[in-house]
Amino acid sequence: MNGIRIDCGEVYLREFVAADLDGFHALTWQPEIYEYLPGWNVSKEQRTDWFMNYEMPENGQFIATVSDGGDVGELRLRLAMILKETGELIGWCCSGPKDELPSPNREIMYAISKEHRGKGYTTRAAQGMIGYLFECTNVEVLSAVALLGNAASNRVIEKCGFRSEGSVEIDDEPYHYYRLEKEDWLEGQSE
Repeated sequence: MNGIRIDCGEVYLREFVAADLDGFHALTWQPEIYEYLPGWNVSKEQRTDWFMNYEMPENGQFIATVSDGGDVGELRLRLAMILKETGELIGWCCSGPKDELPSPNREIMYAISKEHRGKGYTTRAAQGMIGYLFECTNVEVLSAVALLGNAASNRVIEKCGFRSEGSVEIDDEPYHYYRLEKEDWLEGQSE
């Protein structure tokens, strides 16, 4: 496998490339994003370090592990959401361990530019990521969290078939907590 490209209708997901850094950094500074993802709006120097030295190399490790049929375990996968019509980076969809959640705790999370909200792109991207994880990796259960006041994110999670597990507190903030099991997802695909 030379990479990942997940077709999601008008958008697709692919691993990050170095040329995405500036666009990704700009997105993390949109108030509509950092309001719900605190801590993502870091300095350009910090973002560059994370992006080049951790995020992109770990994507490579994830892809290599999947290609070898291995256990993705604690590896994270971070994919760019690209608008097919323009080739523009408009958001991202990621998956990795979320230590604050009970095991198994592989989370799926996402963000999209304010200019592209309300068009269904995020739901389709999340569904694409879920399908990839359940079809191509050893992942059996996914988790998702969304701040109580983030109605749009909660809708995306519910549209993707996650079941509510109540709420959980993370960093003194209450979140809705959801889970999706591979078996339930497969049943939904056959309907």
